[in-house]
Amino acid sequence: MKIFHCIGICLGFVFLGCNEKLDLVGDYKETAVIYGLLDQSDSLHYIKITRAFIGPGNAVTLAQISDSSYFQNVDARVKEFVGGVLQRTWILKDTIITEKNTNGAFYAPEQKVYYFKTLPTGTNGAQQGPPLALGSSLNVNATYKLEINIDNGKFLVEGTTNLVSGLTSPSNTQNFTFKFAGNPGEYLSGGVAAVNTFGNAYVVNTQLNVIYNEYIGVNKTINSFNWTLGERSILPGESTTFTANGKTFYELMKSDVTNDPLIDRRTLEGIEFVITGGHEELYNYMVVNAPSSSLSQSKPTYTNLTVSNDKRVVGIFSSRQTLKFYRPFFTNAAQAYVRAIDKKSTKELCQGPLTGLLFFCSNHPGDNVVNQEEPYACQ
Repeated sequence: MKIFHCIGICLGFVFLGCNEKLDLVGDYKETAVIYGLLDQSDSLHYIKITRAFIGPGNAVTLAQISDSSYFQNVDARVKEFVGGVLQRTWILKDTIITEKNTNGAFYAPEQKVYYFKTLPTGTNGAQQGPPLALGSSLNVNATYKLEINIDNGKFLVEGTTNLVSGLTSPSNTQNFTFKFAGNPGEYLSGGVAAVNTFGNAYVVNTQLNVIYNEYIGVNKTINSFNWTLGERSILPGESTTFTANGKTFYELMKSDVTNDPLIDRRTLEGIEFVITGGHEELYNYMVVNAPSSSLSQSKPTYTNLTVSNDKRVVGIFSSRQTLKFYRPFFTNAAQAYVRAIDKKSTKELCQGPLTGLLFFCSNHPGDNVVNQEEPYACQ
């Protein structure tokens, strides 16, 4: 018999003598595997509800059968409490999504998840109106409780979380500009700060989404690549800065552009900052499940979920806060035309040794002054 679930495999071999039999089932308990993160900046909130399965035959083969990982009946809901008083209840619906990575051991790309829908809050986490309707935003002052009734009362899984709030970034300013290059071939580094002013985040991740255009004649295609700057722990009241290395910017741009000989022009469209803060419970879960450096590979388990009827549950129900700030290549701020990257960085993109042969040009008004156009200005 094989016991398997989508967190991973743990195989222990105990040598008891030639006449001993190894019972792989042992004291197996039916196990729910739950993952859910609430984010007030999202409109769809997904909860993944699966089970560890047990069955005969090859575990790798069983892992490719999606029904092996699903319960027969799931009644799930999320309740919102403010000051201990129930405000709203969402009954989760199931849906099939097709974004699961196909490189893993389990069935893909389709998977069943459960969801409920609300409106997102603003980027500063402020509430958009009173939480009267089910479709209005999540309330940063509320506590959320997940209740899952599995197989008509066979067992119940519960978990609670507060929302992450208070995370900000000084990068969210009108005049923020990256300086990736000085003199030709001289690369600089810029910083993106995350500030946990009065917040309750305990881990923060920062990424940049770099957006650029590719032209074939008058036809334009918008492309982008994701640039992860890093992830680290943070305490309430602290700030942390992630480094955006200039050389990395140009190398990533070079590796991402389309290999199409018909493209005759490229321009930078803008840069989006994505800063995500995770709740303390999520941070604890990540720490416990990080790769072990111990030779014994003995690790504790962590979950903030509870389960009834002597069953077992693994996973997490927690929250995160996602902040997004978009910087277009140039912004007309009182005719100042603030840049996402400064003039020297733009010149490096268009003429530098890494990207100078990729047909990048600048459509910044400051680079296209009539009769004073820069050599790298778009024609």
